[in-house]
Amino acid sequence: MCCLYGILDYKQNLSLVQKNQLLRQLSIACEQRGTDATGIAYNQNGHLEIHKKPLPAHNFRQKIPAGVNVVMGHTRLTTKGNAKRNDNNHPFYGCCENTAFALAHNGVLCNEKKLRKAFHLPVTQIETDSYVAVQMIEKTGAFTLQAIQKMAEEVEGSFCFTVLDEQNTLYLVKGNNPLVLYHFEKMGFYIYASTKEILKKGLKKAGFLRYPHKEVKIKQGDILILQADGTQSRASFDTKKLDYYDTFLYGCGVGYGYDWKVTPFKHSTTKCTEYGVYLEILIDYAVNVGISEEEILYLYQNGFTEEEIETLLYSPEILREYVEELMELGYV
Repeated sequence: MCCLYGILDYKQNLSLVQKNQLLRQLSIACEQRGTDATGIAYNQNGHLEIHKKPLPAHNFRQKIPAGVNVVMGHTRLTTKGNAKRNDNNHPFYGCCENTAFALAHNGVLCNEKKLRKAFHLPVTQIETDSYVAVQMIEKTGAFTLQAIQKMAEEVEGSFCFTVLDEQNTLYLVKGNNPLVLYHFEKMGFYIYASTKEILKKGLKKAGFLRYPHKEVKIKQGDILILQADGTQSRASFDTKKLDYYDTFLYGCGVGYGYDWKVTPFKHSTTKCTEYGVYLEILIDYAVNVGISEEEILYLYQNGFTEEEIETLLYSPEILREYVEELMELGYV
């Protein structure tokens, strides 16, 4: 459960102080979803820069320089790949023959090993499962929208990706993890984070929530493309490999009110079994949102997978209703 965040100041009306304040407050709000590492990517003088450290955002003192108008950020909660080794942290650098790019990921990918074998991807010193998405794009030989689409269709697990290229084009790839984008049209900038709660908190702390803005809707399967001049366009990718997660969400009624009935699930064969610490990470996160270790273990022992529990943790009140209804039905 990491957090994506960023800004695109297409009218260049924001001062350098304002942009740094927005990014700082937003990144600190993102600590709710990860404190193991913080990183940002941006273009300066035609070159892609990535700065990241194994530090929580409030200790990450990197400030963007003058002239930078598009920034892509990430705060990390480690699932695979020790954060103390900075190569394992986001954003990641990628390079095709026609451009360099940076990629950040929120989620967990389950088929990293399968993809490496199927597409003959080299083993690198980077241990993070997310890095296979970079390699999938690089494998096409050219940085294109089609390369991003193919990557999104091949990876399995939970994800949202953000990708920034050398032309200051920002790609928001919406899988089955949350992502919220606000447009401050009068002021001339976009700003995003993994959840609405985090985005509002960061904007409020920075003093910008009071200004007129609208949410730009992004649905699962969308690739929203934001050009440096603020122009929006959309593409899509095939979401059939996300159907398992969709079935869970629709079948259980998460996000659709409370007129549902609990049906315990058997453990899915798509579970990310290679991550031995995944459940412990979910327990650690759950405590921060008011859910006890006992409640998480109760769901797991009654057949909920780690991925299902992660999804429910986005709505703790619904998770607790699952626990209460299971108890009422007599599940041990």
